[in-house]
Amino acid sequence: MNYMSSKTTKYIVLVGDGMADYPLKELGARTPLEFAKTPNMDRIASCGIGLAVTVPAGMEPGSDVANMCLLGYDPTLYQCGRSPLEAASMGVSLTESQVAFRMNLVNLDWRPDGKIIMVSHSSGDITTGEAGNIVETLKKEMGSTDIKMYPGVAYRHLLVWEEGPEKADTIPPHNVLDRDMSSYLDESSDDPVTGFIRRSWPILKGHPVNAERRRAGLREANSIWLWGQGKAPKIQPFMERFGLKGGVISAVDLIKGIGVYLGFRPIHVEGATGYLNTNYRGKAEGALKGLEDLDFMLVHVEAPDEAGHNGNYRDKIQAIESFDRDVVGVVLEGLKKFEDYRVMVISDHFTPIVKKTHVSDPTPFALAGKRGLESPSGKTPFTEAAAKESGLFFTKGHELMPYFLSLRDKNI
Repeated sequence: MNYMSSKTTKYIVLVGDGMADYPLKELGARTPLEFAKTPNMDRIASCGIGLAVTVPAGMEPGSDVANMCLLGYDPTLYQCGRSPLEAASMGVSLTESQVAFRMNLVNLDWRPDGKIIMVSHSSGDITTGEAGNIVETLKKEMGSTDIKMYPGVAYRHLLVWEEGPEKADTIPPHNVLDRDMSSYLDESSDDPVTGFIRRSWPILKGHPVNAERRRAGLREANSIWLWGQGKAPKIQPFMERFGLKGGVISAVDLIKGIGVYLGFRPIHVEGATGYLNTNYRGKAEGALKGLEDLDFMLVHVEAPDEAGHNGNYRDKIQAIESFDRDVVGVVLEGLKKFEDYRVMVISDHFTPIVKKTHVSDPTPFALAGKRGLESPSGKTPFTEAAAKESGLFFTKGHELMPYFLSLRDKNI
């Protein structure tokens, strides 16, 4: 179905990854969204707010599932694991016999009592330059004709395994922070994935990058971690599905990879890191520039999610306020130059501070159009509670995108 109107309507979706959260005693029983100053998201929420189930029952609450869903694609039909999507973002084409794995650089702590604790899923936020150096060494020491490694951004990298163990029981490292992984990594296991992980330990122990990080008092990248595996998916392009030419801005290969499969134009933004220090304003300005010749834009900001995984509510509040001011606010001002537009802001999933991982609770979204923003009525905050109270609820989150695109003739 073609959702474009007779006049030129621009559509933009702004994703604050993992913004949604639970009330915290440190914040007086408020969530970070309730505590943070978010006047721009509140403006949108005053036009329309609700909840959507972006993680179908029984599915892992990963960003691959949630973002595919919010873009209008049923994850139960299209889910393929996150790594094939990341491979696409990196320009790596998979054959039918290849299995892609996400390869994190993580920090483990071997305790005297035999426990192996997952301390950091990101090796203490290792830089892209440091990580690239390490991956090059791993390629030389562990690569083969059947196993190829590709450096990515920060701690996130790619491994492609010919006839690899697609059905292996892998674990997202951010789901097990501060937990004992000794039983999973048991040397008596014949699991090929954990065996490959263990092979990395002696190589990384003496690596010069880790020696330098030790001297600086930083977390070492002392293990690889394979997870999120899958084969290349077959997905109907966004243009065919909705009749709109799209673009994507994100520092995360997973999101850019979804865009590649949907036929979106990837837009590079200098200084986009995926962390608290990302170039928020650059993402907003890049999106507005892209909309000059595109119909639809997806802008993804990872920083709130990273703060959630780290259990740091202060960083999460800062990330949310930066997202509101320098992404949402800049976008709302810049959209005024277009004849007509629709904007949606959404937390793709919850990443609660108390859990340090994703959960599948229905997540808040808000949407607005040019007329609604120019003539506001009432005042509604962009919060989890307000979304729940609205009564607008999508039990099938993939139906939210068609609803959003169909609002071109509505006074929102």
